[in-house]
Amino acid sequence: MFDVVAAVIKKKDKFLIAQRNRHKHLAFKWEFPGGKVETNETHSEALKREIKEELNISINILNKISEQKYIDKEINIILHYYLCTPFEGEINLTEHENYLWINKKKLKEYDLTEGDNKIINLL
Repeated sequence: MFDVVAAVIKKKDKFLIAQRNRHKHLAFKWEFPGGKVETNETHSEALKREIKEELNISINILNKISEQKYIDKEINIILHYYLCTPFEGEINLTEHENYLWINKKKLKEYDLTEGDNKIINLL
């Protein structure tokens, strides 16, 4: 089991979701972006690094929302969710297929990954 961090990025009344890469596990599902925490890296450091690498933006991390364990035939992780705001930069996708800014009420209309779907009610 390893740690993964996810940024629940909120701008005004909308949340950023990103569509997983077609060549990755859970292809085309929507998610709150993030990634694996590397050795000797804090959750904050990992989250800022992953968002910069994947979206080309900087974020402000406000607080931890929740954590969820997720296990399937390919992965065994603990997902740590952090509420964030965008700080600077224009989104430029390097890892995902697409991204959207979605109102909380509409998030359930998207095919989110299982863990991400569970935390919608906490937003």
